Amino acid sequence: MKVIAINGSPRKKWNTATLLEHALKGAESAGAETKLVHLYDLDYKGCISCFACKLKGGKSFGKCAVNDDLAPLLEEIRTVDALILGSPIYFGDVTGEMRSFMERLFFQFPIYEPDAAVRQPKKVRTAWVYTMNVTEELARQMGYDRMFRDNAALLERFFGSCESLMCYDTLQFDDYSKYAARRFDPVAKRKRHEEAFPEDCKRAYELGARLVR
Repeated sequence: MKVIAINGSPRKKWNTATLLEHALKGAESAGAETKLVHLYDLDYKGCISCFACKLKGGKSFGKCAVNDDLAPLLEEIRTVDALILGSPIYFGDVTGEMRSFMERLFFQFPIYEPDAAVRQPKKVRTAWVYTMNVTEELARQMGYDRMFRDNAALLERFFGSCESLMCYDTLQFDDYSKYAARRFDPVAKRKRHEEAFPEDCKRAYELGARLVR
């Protein structure tokens, strides 16, 4: 079993990356080979609408034709047994790097034919891992649930199954006094991080193990 986790956060050692690392440890506990990829290390853009992936008889039919840092990763994803996407929420959605990755990952699969809508060669278990500064209640009020459902539906459409893990009210800074962030109570933020984040990491570990069992 092979599992790849994609970190859509610019931070390699903070909330999203930490949860992904725990998810991969869970997968490893069930015998999987794992890999963590940081999107912000790669030089790429979103879909450029060249439509080479849909050109009849074309050498890139069914595959993204753009040759950049993302190309080897897209090819490797075709070999995995489980895929985990992780992102912080910026202005109500995943990061721009994650969104561009999603365009390139997903658009290569569908074709505009009535009898063959998707060409993903194998079914893969997938998961979303989200981190966000807002509370769960505020996330619901802001309509995040719809975004979570839509993103899960994309993975389900192209890969077969998906589950999501949400981590709310995260710690953004080590030292809140250094930033213009007085609307937050740094003591309460630290307390929640110390109490809730270990449980989130445990849930991520369990998610990773489930994906390969």
